[in-house]
Amino acid sequence: MPKSLSITALRAPIQDQPFDLTATLIESLVQADLRLIEGDVIAVSSKYAAIAAGRVVDRSDIKPTARAFELARRYRMDAAIAQLVIEEAEHIFGGIELGFLLTAKGGVISPNAGLDRSNIPSGKVVLLPRKPFAVAETIRRALQRRFDARIGVILTDSWLAPGRYGTTGIAIAVAGFRPLKDERGKRDLFGNPMTVTQIGIADSLATCAQAVMGERDEARPFAVIRGADLELTDARLSASELAIPWRHCIYIESLTIGVVPKDRGRDSERAARGEPLAET
Repeated sequence: MPKSLSITALRAPIQDQPFDLTATLIESLVQADLRLIEGDVIAVSSKYAAIAAGRVVDRSDIKPTARAFELARRYRMDAAIAQLVIEEAEHIFGGIELGFLLTAKGGVISPNAGLDRSNIPSGKVVLLPRKPFAVAETIRRALQRRFDARIGVILTDSWLAPGRYGTTGIAIAVAGFRPLKDERGKRDLFGNPMTVTQIGIADSLATCAQAVMGERDEARPFAVIRGADLELTDARLSASELAIPWRHCIYIESLTIGVVPKDRGRDSERAARGEPLAET
């Protein structure tokens, strides 16, 4: 029988104040007449989880520092947002003059430390959950008790892939299953040994979930993923299970220490000017 994967999005009440996330999720499952079974994965919007935990701030309450004003001037951004990025990001790489700073936080490279101003009242900003892996683990334990089945949980967000238009999904945190499938040492179709491939199961599932959860006014902050090929685990997971060390990241290392000097070639010059590359 062919392998199949199903993803069912769940509606939930619109929220802008702290609330009981797990109780709301269980109620959404009940309303959808869905009972979780062994191996199911629950995708939870990281923004919805952040709102539940009260991770919402009012821009008018933010007092920008001198550094924030300098970043705001240089990158044409709101000074209050620049201040929040300074406070939330673990590292700021740089930025673009469209109001965005490229940052690292919790093992994720993203614009503005994951701050979000959509689907929240005007003037407010949603921050990422403070301890996302602990949130995912709490949800997992509660659902396993309720449904008597071993399941997985993903806190999902959207992100921009380097060099591509449009957002896709990414796993901010995971609980209950190994987020990577290690193919190193195995053989491909022609018997060649795999040397570096590790499949990002959690990120792939997050992308599938985002496709049905939506990002605008759908009010579907949860999804049930069924049929995924998983290695379930009760081990406590962390960002180190997902995030590659910077020295091994082709994007970070290549654009910092490993940048090609001076003679970058015609295509590189055209790309730097934002011009389309020639077809080959």
